[in-house]
Amino acid sequence: MRFDATIDYPADVDTVAAMLADEEFVRRKIAATGALESTQEVIREGEAFTVTTRRQLPTDQVPSSFRSLVGQSLDVRLVEAWDAPAADRSRAGTLSLDIVGAPVRVTGRMHLRPAAGGGTAQSFEGDITASIPFFGKPIEKAAAGAVDQVLAVERSIGLDFLAGR
Repeated sequence: MRFDATIDYPADVDTVAAMLADEEFVRRKIAATGALESTQEVIREGEAFTVTTRRQLPTDQVPSSFRSLVGQSLDVRLVEAWDAPAADRSRAGTLSLDIVGAPVRVTGRMHLRPAAGGGTAQSFEGDITASIPFFGKPIEKAAAGAVDQVLAVERSIGLDFLAGR
């Protein structure tokens, strides 16, 4: 199942990129997911950077009909790899989300682009796949809903972070 989403931020691309690579911002994102346990790592290579998080999440947001497939908690690994900026300061990146022990995967591309008024548009496009016979499509739909919720939370945390809260 395809997904597309955009988050608009009232800051320039370099400021938004610095926020995405900031360990405090990453901690706030993880905390907002209700993680039971988590780890994070930010690796910088010149102006490129990769953020890897692993979190153990409760299954309360998983539809009850699928909870028996995932157990008591979800072990989620997310890797966001951002390239160095282009000449116009825009950036491209990839994302990969795996749920350990579950046949669900999210892969995609991300972009940071200058927007009108000096802001930044962070866009996401990708695929959600669930390789479970008979249940794949409903699980993909549930995962797409979860992706939308996660991005809404990330936007809220990002706006607070940029406002200095």
